[in-house]
Amino acid sequence: MATDPVCGMYVDEGTSKLTAVVRGRTYYFCSETCLETFTAPEKEIKRLARLSLFSLAIGIPMAVVAFGMSLGWWLAGLDGPVNLLFFVLATPVQFIAGWRFYRGTWDALRNKSANMDVLIAMGTTAAWVYSTLITFLPYLGVAVANPATYYDTAAAIIGLILLGKYFEEIAKGRAGDAIRKLMDLAPRTARVLRDGKEEEIPVEQVHLEDVFVVRPGERIPVDGIILEGASALDESMITGESIPVDKKTGDTVIGATINKTGFLRARAAKVGADTTLNQIIRLVEDAQVARAPIQRLADKVASVFVPAVISIAAGSALVWLLAFGKPIPFSLTIFIAVIIIACPCALGLATPAAIMVGTGKGAENGLLIKGGEYLEKAHKLTAVVFDKTGTLTKGQPSVTDVVPLTGMSREEVLRYAGSAEQGSEHPLGQAIVRAAQEEKLALADPQDYVTTPGMGLGARVAGHPVLVGNLKLMAGEGVDTAAVAPALDALQAAGKTAMIVAVDGRAVGVVGVADTVKEHAAEAIRALKAMNIQVLMLTGDHRRTADAIARQLGLDAAIAEVLPGQKAQKVKELQEQGQVVAMVGDGINDAPALAQSDVGIALGSGTDVAMEAGGIVLIKDDLRDVVAAIQLSRSTVRKIRQNLFWAFGYNTALIPLAAGLLYVGFGILLDPIYAGAAMGFSSVSVVANSMALRRFRPRI
Repeated sequence: MATDPVCGMYVDEGTSKLTAVVRGRTYYFCSETCLETFTAPEKEIKRLARLSLFSLAIGIPMAVVAFGMSLGWWLAGLDGPVNLLFFVLATPVQFIAGWRFYRGTWDALRNKSANMDVLIAMGTTAAWVYSTLITFLPYLGVAVANPATYYDTAAAIIGLILLGKYFEEIAKGRAGDAIRKLMDLAPRTARVLRDGKEEEIPVEQVHLEDVFVVRPGERIPVDGIILEGASALDESMITGESIPVDKKTGDTVIGATINKTGFLRARAAKVGADTTLNQIIRLVEDAQVARAPIQRLADKVASVFVPAVISIAAGSALVWLLAFGKPIPFSLTIFIAVIIIACPCALGLATPAAIMVGTGKGAENGLLIKGGEYLEKAHKLTAVVFDKTGTLTKGQPSVTDVVPLTGMSREEVLRYAGSAEQGSEHPLGQAIVRAAQEEKLALADPQDYVTTPGMGLGARVAGHPVLVGNLKLMAGEGVDTAAVAPALDALQAAGKTAMIVAVDGRAVGVVGVADTVKEHAAEAIRALKAMNIQVLMLTGDHRRTADAIARQLGLDAAIAEVLPGQKAQKVKELQEQGQVVAMVGDGINDAPALAQSDVGIALGSGTDVAMEAGGIVLIKDDLRDVVAAIQLSRSTVRKIRQNLFWAFGYNTALIPLAAGLLYVGFGILLDPIYAGAAMGFSSVSVVANSMALRRFRPRI
């Protein structure tokens, strides 16, 4: 079942004919009204303003006249002519301004569901039909005991509800400012080189591999790779980072960012829907129409709410009519008041309004939350597990020590290790290759290259079998490592990764590699612990190396010597202990663990914002954003709970009042006009409360 993005009702994709396709995504709607509101919100806001003004301009004066007549202040004995005038005035309100409710009722019934339009249409139609009978029965020779009508009630209710929807749409429009701001960033044109000439074309016509140029002060049209030039780019609109980023030949540029200083020539790498900006927009849109688990309760209640309200309204009216002998006008007042007061629009808005503002605010801060499910789960987290390499550390390790054994020089150990590692894509292996190249050692091409994940690799270098890896690899290959034990212990005690180098089946030395801890790692971990969240690290490193980093960062625990394929199992073990776990990683190597966790957080993903593994994608490579994402989740869920409490509390308190509960002892009866005003105020208050999330600022 699809979800109507306007009202939140479930819609059957197979039978619904009301659809709209926006940026490649199909949206389904329960009614023409919702479709028009979605596709042309500005027109809908203007229409609501006109119709509410029209309805209230008629309904309020009629209510004043009717009130004065009921007290005998004026127009005594003129009930017949006044009722005719009211009929003429109220009928256009009922069937022009109120037509949207009839259309919504018809569409809902076609979808075999019931929405707030059903209640409004029933309540106002009951008032109008009763009043019409009272107006015309005397002209047909039928005596009427009480000539009072409810035209003013029906017109005023329609006007007040439309006015409430007007304010609601304005507030929802502001809640969607994040998407509009992102869309406004998109450049309209690009300067591409065609046949050696510079040509300005619409950005939609840029193709992959097209070469484009960008002058200082202009926006980058699409994601690309710099072919020529250097500049500082303002990426704040995408990453939230205010400091310009230096770019040079070979670096990636993101579409919609601003070229501040130099001339650039670049090749288009991502165009159309694949650009970073469009991926962000799509993620935010998807998140804003997604249903959070907390909304399931509201959905279940809403699914039975309308039939229940109709039953309560009819039952209350019949009890007053038959059991207490009250006249029909009194019982009709009860019926209309219950129907109108119970419209579940506030209930339907409680979660979507907060999610819309929360996900939009997240996007403004470089926090892309893929749906309400992740936004809700993040506030329950009890443990955050970080991958080490590239997450807690910069992922660009460097060689710090080369310890040779007797019989081989330091340079020879590094040359053998560097030659074997040339085929490796692992950061540790690349660090060894860089170190060998920086010392201008002659490296040989490796043959028979074999990697063992989590252990190391083997290759043939200049005819010699070479192994580079940890103790597990050496043990598996039968290499005696007793001679390297002191060097291993010393390096690991210093928090370094130690790799043994073996040539011809004999250990010849140890290479020590250290990775720099990220700048804000310790600060982020302190903040998480202050939130009563346990912080752990998963790594394939030796236990002593892992413990050294854990001490440096103040981690609660380090889970060491874990093979890549075992990370998801370790996360599962934490979950089996009752922990609600977030896994923070790069979204690629850590994909299984990210998927296993309750909330997968992909950190510093740059341009690949649509990766599937992470439920929360952080654009910046800043660990403090993990804290910010959890803070945003807690703030959003707090607003959702406040909204649901208000929506449930409102209906729980006012339905008995509308049913006449206080009339027995105190003579208090809720006028249907006040019921309409209260219903409108309830919806506006829920949206306004959600809008307070726009003031969210990460507290770190």
